[in-house]
Amino acid sequence: MRLLHTSDWHLGRSFHRESLHDAQRAFLDHLVAVVRSEGVDAVLVAGDVYDRALPGLDAVALFDDVLHRLADLGVPTVFISGNHDSARRLGVGAGLIGRAGIHLRTDPGECAEPVLLADEHGPVAVYGLPYLEPTLVRERFGLAKGGHAAVLGAAMDQVRADLATRPEGTRAVVLAHAFVTGGAPSDSERDIAVGGVAAVPASVFDGVHYAALGHLHGCQTLAPHLRYSGSPLAYSFSEVRQRKTMWLVDLAADGSVTAERVDCPQPRPLATLRDTLESLLTKEEYAEHEQSWVQATLTDAARPSEPMEKLRRRFPHTLQLLFDPEDGGAEPSRSYAARVSGRDDLEIAEGFLRHVRPGAGPEPDELDWLREGFERVREGADRKADLPR
Repeated sequence: MRLLHTSDWHLGRSFHRESLHDAQRAFLDHLVAVVRSEGVDAVLVAGDVYDRALPGLDAVALFDDVLHRLADLGVPTVFISGNHDSARRLGVGAGLIGRAGIHLRTDPGECAEPVLLADEHGPVAVYGLPYLEPTLVRERFGLAKGGHAAVLGAAMDQVRADLATRPEGTRAVVLAHAFVTGGAPSDSERDIAVGGVAAVPASVFDGVHYAALGHLHGCQTLAPHLRYSGSPLAYSFSEVRQRKTMWLVDLAADGSVTAERVDCPQPRPLATLRDTLESLLTKEEYAEHEQSWVQATLTDAARPSEPMEKLRRRFPHTLQLLFDPEDGGAEPSRSYAARVSGRDDLEIAEGFLRHVRPGAGPEPDELDWLREGFERVREGADRKADLPR
């Protein structure tokens, strides 16, 4: 059986305020084309369909459109809800939609109710485990306490119990949205540590032939039967080196797995550039990034004037600007509170100016203005204190 494993669409998300609507539509067009051209037997979407619990109308329209197109192809598709999704909203109409071969698994009470598929080698049971927030589902699984590992372990116990009742030779596939130990995170996943330790051991998925994982945005293989597809698009500059793909998985008659990556179309390459402003604007080595989405870190000793405007003349798609002088600034290991302890307001303001303009600091007239401003504030505070109460 040939499976297409994808996850973390995050429909409705932007990239540093740049709309990704057209890029997400292009990805969904690509997904449907791959299903058609590669003879896919079932599509697995391992959570975070939407970027937020209340998605915008444009995002809902994208989802609605791809549901119709997949249903028209007659290819069974299994979705689970992720930690970004509203499980209740995503699951609306699940029973009716299921008649069209689109299976929405959003209810923790249905973890042991598989979507039953079959090929010439026999049955395949596909279990959809939605994102399980420990504080919300412990009671349902009969647990008095425990975090992510406990609730996911309890759900998998139910899966294995159901699988034991199936005909001999039934192959088992699980979809789950979790942070599995050994996975490499990026900056764009929402933390799921609330409710207990976030990571769950890979051994939780013992007893199944393939686990299609979602949540981490980098495509990765934890074991031949245990894989993250990653997000189809980059959602932070921490993903600059990630190759965005889906997994095309072939499940053999004996349950063994082979898989290959299918690249997803990208709207623009990402570039994280670090240099002085002058070097970024003049060096030929940066020419290849002129049409990329750019994160620029300036290393100038003094903060340049109008740096974003100047950068965008060469790199029109610069989205993020950071400053990190080569000298690193003074006392980097001490907290801000420790560095300002014992200083008066004027000294703190003077220190701020030295921080943002290393090597220059405040001019004499600027110090005079600051001193006058603080004196007026104090005078105003004193007058207020003298008013009758």
